[in-house]
Amino acid sequence: MRQPLLALAVAAFGIGTTEFIIMGLLPNLAQDFHVSIPKAGALVSAYALAVTIGSPLLVLALAKVDRKRALILLMLLFIVGNSACALAPTFGLLLTARICTALMHGAFFGIGSIVAANVVPHEQRARAVAIMFSGLTLANVLGVPAGTALGQAYGWRMAFWAIVPIGLVAAVAVWSMVPHQHAEPVELRHELRSVARKEVLIVLGTSVLSSTSMFCVLTYITPILEVVTHISPHGVTGVLVAFGAAITVGNLLGGVLADRHGIAAVVIGFVVLMLLFLLFPFAELHAGTCIAAIFVWGMLHFAVGAPLQTRVVDQAKGAQNLASTLNQGAFNLGNALGATLGAGVLTAGFGYRDLAYASAAVALLAAGAAAVSQRFDRLRLTA
Repeated sequence: MRQPLLALAVAAFGIGTTEFIIMGLLPNLAQDFHVSIPKAGALVSAYALAVTIGSPLLVLALAKVDRKRALILLMLLFIVGNSACALAPTFGLLLTARICTALMHGAFFGIGSIVAANVVPHEQRARAVAIMFSGLTLANVLGVPAGTALGQAYGWRMAFWAIVPIGLVAAVAVWSMVPHQHAEPVELRHELRSVARKEVLIVLGTSVLSSTSMFCVLTYITPILEVVTHISPHGVTGVLVAFGAAITVGNLLGGVLADRHGIAAVVIGFVVLMLLFLLFPFAELHAGTCIAAIFVWGMLHFAVGAPLQTRVVDQAKGAQNLASTLNQGAFNLGNALGATLGAGVLTAGFGYRDLAYASAAVALLAAGAAAVSQRFDRLRLTA
C-alpha cells in the first residue's frame, strides 16, 4: 500500500518542481532571450491555462488506457517536455515546451488521485491523496529552492536538465510499484453529464475560490515581506521555505481531518482562514507575527486541498478521471484569478496590506460554497 503512494509522491515532486521553478528563473530567461519580464511571465500563465484547458482533453484521450500505463505515458511526456525546455533555442519553442509539459500536470494528478484512493481502504482515501500531494508540497521546500540556485549558478537550462532524472526515477517507480487499474468504460456524453452535476460544479467552484484567495496574497508575498515587514531578500527566501514546510504539514493534516470529518472540515477551515486573513494586515507589521501568520496560513490552506480532491471524485460517479483532472484545472484557474485580483486591488490604489482583505472576502465565499456542498450531503441522507 505504501509503495504506490511513494511512487506517486516522487512524480508529484518532479511536477511541482518544474511548475514553480520558472518563477525563480524569470529574470535569467528574460535576459537570455532578450524579452521583458512581463513577457517572460507568459511561461507561468500559459502553463496554468494549459493545465486548466488541455489536461481534461488529454484525460479523455487516455480514458480507455489502463491507469498505470496512462501514468507512465504521462511521465514520459514530462521527461520529453523538460528536455525540450532545456534545449529550446527560442522563447517561442520554450513556451511550447512548457505548454506540452503542463498538459501532463493536471492529467497525472487527476488519474493519480484515483489510483491513490483505490490502493487504500475507503476510510483512508483522503490521507492517500494527501500523501501523493506531499510530493508537490515538498517540491516547494526542496526542489524549487535547489533548482533555482542551480539555475542561477550554472544557467537556467541546467535547472531543467536536473529535473529530467526525477522524471526517469518516477516513471520507473510507477512501473514497478503501482498496480494495474483497469479504466472504466467511458461514454463522452455520460462523462460530461456527470461532471455537469451541481454537486460536482460546487466542489470545482470551491477549488477555484480556494486558490484565488491564496494567490491574491501569495503572488505578492515578496514585496509584502520586503516593503511592509522590512525583511531582507535573503530572509524572504527563508520565509518561503518555512511556508513550503507549512503547506506540507497542512496537506497531510487535511487528509486525516477529511477522512474523519468530511466536508465539514473544509467549511471550518475556510472560516478560520477568513479570520486569519483579517488579522494579516496587523501581523505583517512585525517580522515575528508575520512569519507565524504565514506558517499557519500555509498549513490551513493546504489542509483543504486533499478533501476537495477526494470529494470531487466521490460526486462524479462514472467520470472520476475527468472530474479529478478538472479539479486540478480549477486550482490552476484560481491561481491566475488570484494574481489578477491582487493586481486589481493594487492598481485601484490600495496597498499591499489590503490584499489580505480581498483574500478574506474570497475565503468567505469558499466557506459558503463548501457549506452548500455539505447541505447536499444532508439532503441526500434525509431523502
